Amino acid sequence: MPVEPAGSIVHALKYAGWEKIADGLAERMSHLAWPRDVVEERAGLIPIPLASARKRQRGYNQSALIARGLGVRWRIPVWEDLVLRSRETTSQTRLTPEQRLDNVADSFRIDERQRPRIEGAHVLIVDDVVTTAATLNECAKLLYKAGARIISYVTFGRAHASGDRL
Repeated sequence: MPVEPAGSIVHALKYAGWEKIADGLAERMSHLAWPRDVVEERAGLIPIPLASARKRQRGYNQSALIARGLGVRWRIPVWEDLVLRSRETTSQTRLTPEQRLDNVADSFRIDERQRPRIEGAHVLIVDDVVTTAATLNECAKLLYKAGARIISYVTFGRAHASGDRL
């Protein structure tokens, strides 16, 4: 099966140290069409936090790099310190959709000192790729419980999950 260019780019960003391409991804993502009310009310970007072992290995969080690029272009803040990892998880790449849900359950927490930022706000969760949305949904659930009024997702790509009809 041929490798798609977008998949190769994300793979290079995550596993080959190509951190500089994150800004190019953000540039392209910044042109996404959003309804006017979303553009006017979006308060902050929240990158998916990376497990500390992966961040040490990689040297950066690819979702945070993308979020920073979007933040500059959209002129909204990036809140990297709001959602934190509460525990390490295994890589999702080889897990079934059901295993992904179990893997990320209760793996994030809100920094309570930062809670006032999100109360009543429209926040955008940033990730590089969505597969089953287990990680995005887990973060969204947490943000909703913490008082976010609207939660949107923005990702560079969508990967196929096991069981997808191709």
